[in-house]
Amino acid sequence: MVRIFEQVLADLQSVVGEEWVITEEKAIERYLYDETAYGVRPPPAKDIIVVKPGTTKDVAEVMKIANRFKVPVYVRGGGTGLVGGAVPTMPGIVISLERMDRIAIDVDNMVADVEAGVTLGKLIEESERHGLMFPPHPGDEGATIGGLIACNAGGSRAVKTGVMRNYVLGLEVVLPNGEVLKLGGKTIKNNMGYNLAHMFIGSEGIFGIITKAYLRLYPKWSYSATMVIPFESRVSAFKASKKILASGLTPLALEYFDRRVIETSARYLGVEWPVKEGEYFLMAILAEPLEDVLYIEVEHLDKVVREEGALETFLTQRGDEQKQLLKIRSEIFTSIKSETFDILDTTVPLGVVDTFVEELVSIERKYGIWLPLYGHVGDGNIHVHVLKYEGFSRELLEKISEEIYSVAISLGGTITGEHGIGYVRRKYVRNLLGDVWVETMRILKRVLDPNNILNPDKVLPD
Repeated sequence: MVRIFEQVLADLQSVVGEEWVITEEKAIERYLYDETAYGVRPPPAKDIIVVKPGTTKDVAEVMKIANRFKVPVYVRGGGTGLVGGAVPTMPGIVISLERMDRIAIDVDNMVADVEAGVTLGKLIEESERHGLMFPPHPGDEGATIGGLIACNAGGSRAVKTGVMRNYVLGLEVVLPNGEVLKLGGKTIKNNMGYNLAHMFIGSEGIFGIITKAYLRLYPKWSYSATMVIPFESRVSAFKASKKILASGLTPLALEYFDRRVIETSARYLGVEWPVKEGEYFLMAILAEPLEDVLYIEVEHLDKVVREEGALETFLTQRGDEQKQLLKIRSEIFTSIKSETFDILDTTVPLGVVDTFVEELVSIERKYGIWLPLYGHVGDGNIHVHVLKYEGFSRELLEKISEEIYSVAISLGGTITGEHGIGYVRRKYVRNLLGDVWVETMRILKRVLDPNNILNPDKVLPD
């Protein structure tokens, strides 16, 4: 194996240059982990070569080398995943796409031509610089486009704007054997053959490496408002959320959290949560191209929630205040990350979100613990943290997680709405998706990756 690695190393250096092939222990450390909670994070392999290709052609040549020597390959974007999808769990190659960060905005066609290493933050910035926008906000702005597509990322705006899949017009993909597949382009309609791009969107890197994408952009919304709506009753908050969605008004985002979790985040940031009333909150973000339309929506939403017992709505249209509120909401995860054993992203149908949350409260009482929960109530995606307690074991974590999963499944939901399967959740796949799903995916994997070198121990169960 050592001799094989020496030859692989030499071949990689001949393709991308010595400075872009890294083997030093300290230099590769940050490529061995992602944001997966420590309690469930898979242990990484240490015998890793990190390679940083600069073009699709480089990626293709790297895959040819890996395929020839049958060396496992793990592709890394921004490292923001939460299920161990980018962690190299076998000795092999980590392909980091950080150098592939070129972006071009086609204003006339309202399309972003982006390489896989472009961050979400850069895409948003470049789009807005040209008077356009990328409507969804599918996660951490340090996440890269290739990873967001490979995981079909969602985020808080999915209730109105959809997920990554809804914005991909075309892809460039390197197959495990090094061949390059070009799919789609800049057109909105394209019925020339089956749309193979959708096989790679959400495949979590087991079928091919996304190196480039054409993403649909839209004219920028000119006006926005953020409403924080307090309630004394959790039941009232969930009733109000259902009523909002049934009223014909679809907010850009509709979030739920309680006082304890939002004030934890505010303290972490060194700021004060400005809403003094209520114990449970909905946060609705509205955005429109016309100011008059925005005002009508604000009035309509306020009327709807008051009918369900809402207290005084905290409303702001000032950009800085809206960003502050969103920042506090966004940092909930970070504020309790060090105490988190695992973070779940269970999703249930909209009509039973309240039932799901009540069941979670029962599980809290049963074990005498706090399960911080918050999330995208507008699309049924609720994040649940299982925290570390004294004497807490991996066995107890799994027991609690499986109880939560069982509730979600019994209500017609799923164990993951946006984080994906990765390494951490794959043991649940066969039971939840069935033998036929697993075997169908294995057939596709064998056809595209007969040597099983690309993300070999992710998504599919052993």
